[in-house]
Amino acid sequence: MCFLQPPLLRHSILRRTSLAIRFPRPCSRSLSTGIFAKFVDMSPIPPTTNPIIISGPSGVGKGTLYSRLLANHPSLFTTSISHTTRAPRPGEQRDVDYYYVSMEEFEAMIAAGDFVEHAKFGGNRYGTSRKMIEQKRGEGKIVVLDIEMEGVKQIHALTPPFPARYVFISPPSTVDLSPYQVLEKRLRGRGTEKEESIQKRLEQAKLELEYSKKEGVHDKIIVNDDLEVAYKELEDYIFGKGGKAADEKEAGVSVQD
Repeated sequence: MCFLQPPLLRHSILRRTSLAIRFPRPCSRSLSTGIFAKFVDMSPIPPTTNPIIISGPSGVGKGTLYSRLLANHPSLFTTSISHTTRAPRPGEQRDVDYYYVSMEEFEAMIAAGDFVEHAKFGGNRYGTSRKMIEQKRGEGKIVVLDIEMEGVKQIHALTPPFPARYVFISPPSTVDLSPYQVLEKRLRGRGTEKEESIQKRLEQAKLELEYSKKEGVHDKIIVNDDLEVAYKELEDYIFGKGGKAADEKEAGVSVQD
């Protein structure tokens, strides 16, 4: 017979009145450390397991916030695995980095309504499937999607409505600069892109900022002026401390899973 013990307590000796009492023989190292490791991540539980959709214009910092959320709560959140028609690149793993399918298979999935959103980039197709989201949910994970405005529009247009939580990351404004101008300053400050590329990003950003103003499009808008403040606001919303989901929970309204 064996008893599970925290790693630091294995083979410990309790001494009282010169009587040495040893703990019973511990189980295997892999079993005990694996079980106790589950208690290390003390993440709170969000009020809903619906996927979280994070969007925002290029250069606003949404990728940094997205990556930090996943890194801080690895047992709770996960990235989506997209279907794609492009060929695997060196180092990529099938069904880990992407689900690789033919163009015919992809088109058939669109016709069957298998995707919640899909897009075309560089002649290749990419899509997020309902099955993948439900599979991750079955594994106890909440899928976090980092998608563009067109993807957000597609998900909003689904019938019946697809339950999700929408977060928009916006650039700040200043006394002298609008959010759009602040974003332009950030993009140019990188010094890594040609003018043509910057103009394309700015044109898209203008559309996304306008779309974000529509009522009901996003559940939470976070202004990323300070990364630490923005990240805390993101966590507070996700874990039910701010935004629509928190308001519904406090009011006793059921949030659909």
